[in-house]
Amino acid sequence: MKLVFASNNKNKLQEIRHQLPADIELLSLEDIGCTEDIPETAETIEGNAILKANYVTEKYGYNCFADDTGLEVDALNGAPGVYSARYAGEAKDANANMDKLLTELSNNPNRNANFKTVIALNLDGEQHLFTGIVNGVITTEKTGEQGFGYDPVFQPEGLAVTFAQISLDEKARLSHRGRAVKQLIDFLKK
Repeated sequence: MKLVFASNNKNKLQEIRHQLPADIELLSLEDIGCTEDIPETAETIEGNAILKANYVTEKYGYNCFADDTGLEVDALNGAPGVYSARYAGEAKDANANMDKLLTELSNNPNRNANFKTVIALNLDGEQHLFTGIVNGVITTEKTGEQGFGYDPVFQPEGLAVTFAQISLDEKARLSHRGRAVKQLIDFLKK
């Protein structure tokens, strides 16, 4: 089976390829010649995943899936949420995003947060949604070299380390994206 993953994010591609069974060939946007930035103009994480999946299906005709992820911080009323990648500006700079988040939470004792990933799968004319959520806390400083995005400041429930301090295998098992991808794989195996 061939599926397009509607993303040019090399980190996400690596994480998802790591989880997929060998009988699913994963194509990137680059592989299908899609060089444009797909607009992410929806007001929700679900909406952005759907927009990206529909764009590839409608314009290129492929079965595909897309994801969108947001970090939702309780003390910030769910922000940065759908704007997580652009939290500190259009440059989508992960360090700037983390610095802004840590500054905004500097004196706040409530550091509860969750990561949410929604995958929209367009397969043979039908759309299916899969959601992965992991609860945790925002640390007071960046720790770890693995992962990407907000991983160095997010400590999932039940761990004493951040996502940036665990292996790709552990992250695939525990993370929001890992949970959504597992649902996707389980669905595709049926």
